[in-house]
Amino acid sequence: MNSSAHSSSPAAQSRSLITDRRRKPRIALLLATAFGLGYIPVAPGTFGSLAGVLLALLPFQLLRAIASPDVQSLVLNGVSVDPLLVIQCVLALVVALFGVGVSTRASLHWQKKDPQRVVIDEVSGQHLALLLGSALPVWWRPEAVSWAPRGLGFITYQSALTWKYLLLGFILFRVFDIWKPFPARQAESLRGGWGIMADDWMAGIYAALCLWAARGFGL
Repeated sequence: MNSSAHSSSPAAQSRSLITDRRRKPRIALLLATAFGLGYIPVAPGTFGSLAGVLLALLPFQLLRAIASPDVQSLVLNGVSVDPLLVIQCVLALVVALFGVGVSTRASLHWQKKDPQRVVIDEVSGQHLALLLGSALPVWWRPEAVSWAPRGLGFITYQSALTWKYLLLGFILFRVFDIWKPFPARQAESLRGGWGIMADDWMAGIYAALCLWAARGFGL
C-alpha cells in the first residue's frame, strides 16, 4: 500500500518525466536533421534545400530503373492518372506529416523553438516548391516532353525538371525562406513542429508561384 502510494507521488512522477526527457529520440533526430545534414556547421538549411532537390528527382530515377518511360499513365476506374505525379504528391504529404512530428520531438529534446539543426522543413519546402512550380500546368504553353537520356528528370511525366528549373526553384525557395514574407513569419508562431514546418511551406508556395510564372513566360 505504502509502496504504491510512493510510486505515484509527485516526486516519483517528476523523476519519471525527467528520465523520459533525457531519452534521446534518435530516429526523430535522424529524420529531423535529414540524416545528419542539419549538423553541418555552415548553412545547414541550404544543404537541407539541396536534399529537397534530390528528393524531387528521386521518384523519376527510381521509376526509370524499374519501368519503361513509355508507361506514362495508369487507368483507374476509367480515369487516366500520372503515376509519377501520384508518387510525388504522396511523398510530399509523407515528408510534411513526418516533418511535423520529428521536428516537434527535436524541438523538445534541444529545448529550442526552431533548432537550426532541424532541416526537414527545408527539405519539405523545397520539394513543395519544385512540385507545385513544375507540375502545375501552363495551359497556354504546352511543354514538349523529351526523353533524352541527358535530362535530369521529371517532376511528373509531363513536366521536365531541367537544370534551369532546378536552379531557379532552389534560389527562389532560399530567398523566400530567408525573407519570410506574409504569412510565413507569422506561421512560425504556430505550436511545435507546425511552426517549424509551416513557414517553409509558405516559402515553397511563393517560390512555386514564381517558378510557374517563369515557365509561363518561356524560361
